Amino acid sequence: MSPHLPLRDLIAEDLATARRRDPAARSAVEVALTYPGVHALWLYRLAHQMWRTQILRLPARLLSQLARALTGVEIHPGAVLGRRFFIDHGMGVVIGETSVVGDDVLMFHGSTLGGRSMSKGKRHPTVGDRVVIGAGAKVLGPVTLGSDVQVGANAVVVKDVPDGAVVVGVPGRPRHVPARAEDDLIDPAIYI
Repeated sequence: MSPHLPLRDLIAEDLATARRRDPAARSAVEVALTYPGVHALWLYRLAHQMWRTQILRLPARLLSQLARALTGVEIHPGAVLGRRFFIDHGMGVVIGETSVVGDDVLMFHGSTLGGRSMSKGKRHPTVGDRVVIGAGAKVLGPVTLGSDVQVGANAVVVKDVPDGAVVVGVPGRPRHVPARAEDDLIDPAIYI
């Protein structure tokens, strides 16, 4: 994962990322005012800064719950999210406490990085760089998604996934797909 930037620089980068990743984004002002995924990410970034100081953990959790109420996106402040992360549409996205997410990751509405147990310790996924997680997809438990993975809409992933794989179905299974250009991001659900 990339080194930490100051909070204001991360916020500006998040705004630029939303404009770049979403073809419906017409201006920075529109994104800043109307994108709940961006609002949730900004509030997460502040809550995460607070979470790193023990005495501020309760206020960080309260801020994350306010973000959930306002945006429909639940990101635990203990999760670690990389740079240029984008949540498209946002509603129903859940990211658990011990999740670790790389750079340039895209998550669609209704997707979850969740746990499979209530035990302490690492219980949520680790996601590599340049991963796309389709609408309604669930990645559950302390599994690892390699870099450049695409998870299809409504897939349920409970096992590690190697770099570059496209995963679809319940349970999620890698599918072989033809090589594509790096900028040719498509919905992996077409491979179902």
